[in-house]
Amino acid sequence: MQLAYQYRLLPTSEQQATLNRWLEMLRHQYNWMLAERFDWWEQNRNPVNACPLVCQLPELKDQPDYYSQKRALVPLKQDRPWYKEIHSQVLQDMAGRVKLSFDRYIKGDKNGSRSGKPRFKSQNRYRSFTYPQASIDWIDGNKIDLPKIGEVKVIWHRPLPPGFEAKTAIITHKADGWYITLTLQDESVPEQVIELEPNWDNSIGIDLGLEHFIADSEGELIDYPKFLRVAQGKLAKLQQKRELRRKGSVARKKLNQRITRLHQKIARQRYQFHCETANRLLDKADVIFLEDLSIRNMSRRCKPKQDEEGNYVANGRAAKSGLNKSFADSGLGQFANQVLPFKAEKAGKRTVKVDPTGTSQHCAICLNRVPKELSDRWHSCESCKAEMPRDTNSGMLIKKVGLGIASLKKLDWVRLGREARAVPPSGQRREYVTPIRVARIFGQVLD
Repeated sequence: MQLAYQYRLLPTSEQQATLNRWLEMLRHQYNWMLAERFDWWEQNRNPVNACPLVCQLPELKDQPDYYSQKRALVPLKQDRPWYKEIHSQVLQDMAGRVKLSFDRYIKGDKNGSRSGKPRFKSQNRYRSFTYPQASIDWIDGNKIDLPKIGEVKVIWHRPLPPGFEAKTAIITHKADGWYITLTLQDESVPEQVIELEPNWDNSIGIDLGLEHFIADSEGELIDYPKFLRVAQGKLAKLQQKRELRRKGSVARKKLNQRITRLHQKIARQRYQFHCETANRLLDKADVIFLEDLSIRNMSRRCKPKQDEEGNYVANGRAAKSGLNKSFADSGLGQFANQVLPFKAEKAGKRTVKVDPTGTSQHCAICLNRVPKELSDRWHSCESCKAEMPRDTNSGMLIKKVGLGIASLKKLDWVRLGREARAVPPSGQRREYVTPIRVARIFGQVLD
């Protein structure tokens, strides 16, 4: 079993200078190795049909990989002796970061999804380095002995779990100081295997949104405090004040630090709210059904819109930008993909994602189709006379879909509509296909 514990460091001024110097040297070498891979890819990976018949071919080079770049660190220390100051394993881990970022761009991750082209790191974007082989023996009281840096004070706000061994140590520079993240592992503790069979009593369904952050199947509504919107005025004043300062001046750097700390405070408030909300939901049920949302698609920019003459017309971009800002402020992706699954696994409970298609356009009681616009926030079904908030109806329907009580995919509304509109034979009365009859046709079980 693996755990990650993060603590704050209190380095001296000399140690801070050493840490900053390490980050700067690692950043330069990271950019150089990344440029080496880009050069090889552009010069040696051209397709055959892209080369002219008569051209001057460059000298072929061996493809740089993790091992070749790691071996290049030995002559690097001879040409640039100041790199001997950095721990050797920290340098090797930096080469591993280059390999990881480039492989995600070329090959993709384990799911096959590729990331964008890696960017060269600026001074504010390379903020951490890793000791791949850490040890509990480094800890001595309220200090930790980091190789080639020395003993650094640590704020142990919580004790380390007994029986675990330290595997890696990540030193990170944040807006308010330096932090260390210890990866702990205990082979005697097996990975938790959760085998919970969901039923109607031990599960709930939740609908994620912006008007109400959480709307569960029991009727409870949880609103998001909108931390970014609250701090938006203060943030705007600081940014306006910064623009009046000369670039590169000390005053501008201090204002940048204040802006960064304010963003850090907002992020921490958001994360704390997510953790408290997750604990609140897990106290109510053992299995939580939630929507399998694609936040990236929901927060995309509006495409340009043209009329018949080819002139650009209004496409609602201003309103969509405000909606995207609200998506970023709420952090739906962080809550659904990181915080809630982690809290559930730690508590021995489960989270199950279901397909959200049609959960906002059907009634949770009778499965009748009730079309709604995005501005319609109240659900009113004429068939079963159900009246409730739109998000609550979606939460109830998500629970039924997750339990298998209802399935919106099997309701072929197009085909059934054609059958209902078909002309019956002479002497027979037309039978209209109602949602309840559709459910019976496909063997649905309604609650």
